[in-house]
Amino acid sequence: MDITESQARVAEAMRDLVHRTSDFDPLELLHDLTAHVAQLLPVAGAGVTVLDEMRRVEYATASDERCRHLEQVQIDLDEGPCLEATRTGVALAVSSLTGPPALRWPRFARNARRVGITAVAAVPLRSPALTIGALNLMSDQDSDAAPDGPRLRIAQALADAAASCFGHRQQARDQAAVIEQLTIALDSRLVIEQAKGVLSERLKVSVDEAFQRLRRHARARQQKLTALAAEVAQGTIPTELARS
Repeated sequence: MDITESQARVAEAMRDLVHRTSDFDPLELLHDLTAHVAQLLPVAGAGVTVLDEMRRVEYATASDERCRHLEQVQIDLDEGPCLEATRTGVALAVSSLTGPPALRWPRFARNARRVGITAVAAVPLRSPALTIGALNLMSDQDSDAAPDGPRLRIAQALADAAASCFGHRQQARDQAAVIEQLTIALDSRLVIEQAKGVLSERLKVSVDEAFQRLRRHARARQQKLTALAAEVAQGTIPTELARS
């Protein structure tokens, strides 16, 4: 069987998601998941929601600022595909936000249309022990095709690869381990949001560009993204970031 370039890229993304050290940064893993999905599938962007220690759905990360905004909108409105997939543990096929199916999440659909998102899909984020969140896929008018059928299966496989890093211990300890890792991710999110704001203001760049600079700098130096973000949030900005 001939192997296509796109198949090779999917395989490489899977390898990147599962090859993590034992002390991996949970939030960085989830962001890498959204980045791979945005690059490999015909979507406008992707976001992740997770469950906190009280089993409440919380926004974790997204591939860009527009998706981050819509993930937070879902949390604020308590409706949307990511919340539904997280709570049910079932994948949601593509739902149009411009026709009658939008009645499923009417308030979320209105907010999504305002920023150009016309269709959504979602797959659960599942660890070996439990459903820990969901991966949200967003499409706009510029997307080549909505992520349905085989594309949705690829999204689920990538989500499963990322989630497999959580809670590898024995079943009795899995849930506690996963909850601890998700709490770290949510705490890290707050630090990274602060760092993005500081960098955006200091360097006069967009929030999306500020985050990409953080990611490139951390990866180039094999530094944890959260550690770098904490330094930036406290006002210590490496000179290299200004030149990125």
